[in-house]
Amino acid sequence: MLEDAKDLLDKIKGKRILCAGDLMLDLYVRGEAPRLSPEAPVPLVMVRDKTYSPGGLGNVIANLRALGAEVLGCVLLGTDAGAEKLKTLLKTSLSPDSPGFVLDPGRPTSVKTRVIAGIQQVVRFDEEPGGRVSEETGKKYEKALEEALPKAGALALSDYGKGLLTPEILSFALGRAAELGIPSIVDPKGRDYERYRGAFLVTPNRGELSLALGRDLTKAPEEELTEGALELMEKHGIRNVLVTRSEDGMTLAESEGPVSHFPAAARAVFDVTGAGDTVVAAVAAALSAGEPLRRAAALATVASGIVVGKVGTASATPGEILESVEILKVKNRSR
Repeated sequence: MLEDAKDLLDKIKGKRILCAGDLMLDLYVRGEAPRLSPEAPVPLVMVRDKTYSPGGLGNVIANLRALGAEVLGCVLLGTDAGAEKLKTLLKTSLSPDSPGFVLDPGRPTSVKTRVIAGIQQVVRFDEEPGGRVSEETGKKYEKALEEALPKAGALALSDYGKGLLTPEILSFALGRAAELGIPSIVDPKGRDYERYRGAFLVTPNRGELSLALGRDLTKAPEEELTEGALELMEKHGIRNVLVTRSEDGMTLAESEGPVSHFPAAARAVFDVTGAGDTVVAAVAAALSAGEPLRRAAALATVASGIVVGKVGTASATPGEILESVEILKVKNRSR
């Protein structure tokens, strides 16, 4: 599927993708844990450094930029210190044609702090905004989407359940994208997939698919996952479903095409943090370049296989993707 990966990656360069959804701030506290704390049986981490990066939607943006795409960002921010940090971090990643930041002064920034000793995550603690956005903020966000959508070749929606992507905003975004003929890719959350009616593609993992269908598919074989994906499509009016299966690869169910299974491309798995963001970014980038969905899913399989081999939220570069494709070719020839 990716024999001419370089041509595909060249086509992605400069393509415009509109990114919308839940943005958060990731704080990584890194160090070593030489011993247990004398106060409790927990690791005592000697802090070496602290780094900040945009998470959630921000990681989708970072992955798209790594692929050479141009990002139109529809970003909701508060006015606290975390929001100011995110503004600085995102400044060079967003296209000048982005609609600008939508501000909600009463909304605190979602912050996820991960403490890492060596390459092992010791603990994570979250600060969440809580609650859905106000009607006034929702209308401002819809206006920003309306401004940016006609300029985009694809729409990537990151739903982390933080209250921004309300049913009203999702209905507007997905409906308007369909009217404009723009493929919409949704990283979903929760049980209610009626929220995603009209989406071109949703990308649940096995746990999310299980939650949506009300039965455990976390260890189900490909046949059952296929049945679940098709059920989701029929029940909620979703055109295509890409089920991510971690170490087992991905399953793509299309409304107009066969079901495809993609074996995992990871050489080593250190951290699955943000792998779903990479999948959404890679698929959106390929679709914006006019590639068929199966090729987009193949690219996403390779890209996500790269990022799970890194610690923390990460991106896959074109060079890394080309190297991985060559390794996979050698493996396939030796079989």
